Amino acid sequence: MLVAIVFIPIGVATLFASRDVVEIVDRYETDCIPASSRSDKVKYIQTEGSKTCSRNLTVPKHMKQPIYVYYQLDNFYQNHRRYVKSRSDKQLKDPKSESVVDDCKPEDKNGAPIVPCGLIAWSLFNDTYTFSRNQSEPLTVNKKGIAWKSDREHKFGKNVFPKNFQNSTLKGGATLNASIPLSEQEDLIVWMRTAALPTFRKLYGKIEVDLQQNDVIHVSLENNYNTYSFNGKKKLVLSTTSWIGGRNDFLGIAYLTVGGLCFFLAMAFTIVYLVKPRQLGDPSYLSWNRNPGGH
Repeated sequence: MLVAIVFIPIGVATLFASRDVVEIVDRYETDCIPASSRSDKVKYIQTEGSKTCSRNLTVPKHMKQPIYVYYQLDNFYQNHRRYVKSRSDKQLKDPKSESVVDDCKPEDKNGAPIVPCGLIAWSLFNDTYTFSRNQSEPLTVNKKGIAWKSDREHKFGKNVFPKNFQNSTLKGGATLNASIPLSEQEDLIVWMRTAALPTFRKLYGKIEVDLQQNDVIHVSLENNYNTYSFNGKKKLVLSTTSWIGGRNDFLGIAYLTVGGLCFFLAMAFTIVYLVKPRQLGDPSYLSWNRNPGGH
């Protein structure tokens, strides 16, 4: 019963906190392909040229800043063994380890060592988003501080700069500014922290103004990233947070389930005890109550 008394209020509070999170999710990988090209999406995405797409999102209720902008990918297995291993942590951290690319094949060298090397960096997400409110007020996306501080300071060197990156004929994703050290390329740092599941979200930036109910957010996006080769999905997510983080009903439901189960079992055992109490044993059979005459 004590477990139920503790868990049920926690579950209710957690569930209400999760429901207070305002979230806008827009799937766009199909809508951002012209109707005439949808029969061969891979050919379209691999063809050079502008792939600008416009989307309008209506804010369902007041969204308090900061509003986190995520991109979500489905059916993308960043946890594949060969993909996860295709990187060089020494190279990312130390400029003297530029040539340490043994684990990065096939993206290890292109005449000279590639920095950063490996399939993870090569496949860096390269869709871009620009926002405006009611088609008149630009909304700035702050891309500073989106990566873990420990990653920026300890895993990516301040003196390590991109070299020979995305110079081959087959480009996997975004390019990097060769004049900016890896420790400041936060899009890359976020991407390099690989996801454990095939559906994941990664932080793109933060909008640091409140959005009001019924505001229309105009999104101009560049649909560059090829998820069509593996039937992947792309979604743009705008979300607020609460004291438990983003929207996640699982934790509250889990607390309520465990608390409710404990309450049910406690009540069931209590009713059984009241209706048919356990009969006490005969104390005469205790050793100190026996008749010592028989010994």
